[in-house]
Amino acid sequence: MDEDEFGRWITSAQATLNSAVKDLRGGEYNWACFKSHQATEKALRALLWGSGNPRYGHSLKKLYDALEGLIGGDDRIKEDCLRLDKYYTSTRHPDVWESGMPEEYFSESEALEAIRRAEEVLSWVKAKWESLKKGSA
Repeated sequence: MDEDEFGRWITSAQATLNSAVKDLRGGEYNWACFKSHQATEKALRALLWGSGNPRYGHSLKKLYDALEGLIGGDDRIKEDCLRLDKYYTSTRHPDVWESGMPEEYFSESEALEAIRRAEEVLSWVKAKWESLKKGSA
């Protein structure tokens, strides 16, 4: 168990989520959604890297699947990851959309939901980490 590595990733995940909240308040809903994805990615990696099982890639589903195979899963968290995965590219690249730009396609309610889902994943990751440290994942 690498507490320092876990701490690096989870602290960055929380800072990214805090930035998503600022984007929400500023009406930058696409960025709030994207940063919610990024915060979740960092949180999942915190658990993987901290437990000595580093993984690469941006797919929350794949990162979650790796964790599920190692320490068990949670259907609610899996659903959060599946939903948030959809914000990785569509929130940033105009060529994902037939016309316009990503800033036009995301709403406040989507941003609120994305942040809520990311918060749930971060809480789950922190609880799993504490269980792993105690030897009862």
